[in-house]
Amino acid sequence: MPELPEVEAARRLLEPVMLSATFERVAVRRANLRRAFPPEFAARLTGATVQTVTRRAKYLLLDLTNGETLVMHLGMSGHFRIDRRGDGAGADAHAGLHDHVTFEMSSGATVTFNDARRFGAMDLVPSRDVSAHTTFGGLGLEPLSRDFNGAALARACRGRKVALKVALLDQRVVAGLGNIYAAEALHVARLSPFRRASTIATATGLPRPTAVRLAAAIKQVLQRAVARQQRADYRSDRFRVYDRAGARCPNAGCNGVIARRVQSGRSTFFCATCQR
Repeated sequence: MPELPEVEAARRLLEPVMLSATFERVAVRRANLRRAFPPEFAARLTGATVQTVTRRAKYLLLDLTNGETLVMHLGMSGHFRIDRRGDGAGADAHAGLHDHVTFEMSSGATVTFNDARRFGAMDLVPSRDVSAHTTFGGLGLEPLSRDFNGAALARACRGRKVALKVALLDQRVVAGLGNIYAAEALHVARLSPFRRASTIATATGLPRPTAVRLAAAIKQVLQRAVARQQRADYRSDRFRVYDRAGARCPNAGCNGVIARRVQSGRSTFFCATCQR
């Protein structure tokens, strides 16, 4: 399933062609993806203009002038393709087997959602209700936001007795952080995924140096991953520890070897030598 960097890269792909543009035509080629499309989906979008293109956790949100917000999730295989209309062809002219939804925008772009496994989702939610929607209620801070720092992370982890990596995957702690980049950030910060989450905060919730280090590492690995996604850099060596069991630890001055353990049902990759 795409993690936050993949979704943020998709947001940055869509923003230049959809922001301030109007849906001129919407083609929906099946009744459902992961679940059914909302009633009159195409009709409700047609004629509406996009006011913002944002991301919350692993969801894309397009706030519209008709008072609704288009909420989209990529699922496991979903992605967007941008084409420029120059030959007068309609949305259906070049539709592929898994091109399930096409948006023709007033910007001259045709935006196509392709999803081979059909685990993606699209919904229309009243804009006034988005923050209270069950999907977004209780989410923690966005890790790429200005407000996310060591102090915020320490407050979220204060008193938590679970392992640190388990806490990081709790969406109430960090919104949108997934298994891969939690492991990567912990390695950059040289913190054990198995240490208790509360150890990065004082008893009153103030940040210890470990919280400051970890918050900075989370931002760093996510920003680099977004940049790689935008460059379409899918090399197998793009990860420091994830899926690299048996490889030498890349941290300077460390002679350890990357190990793999199952933690709360997820694969955790780490270096026992330098991650404490």
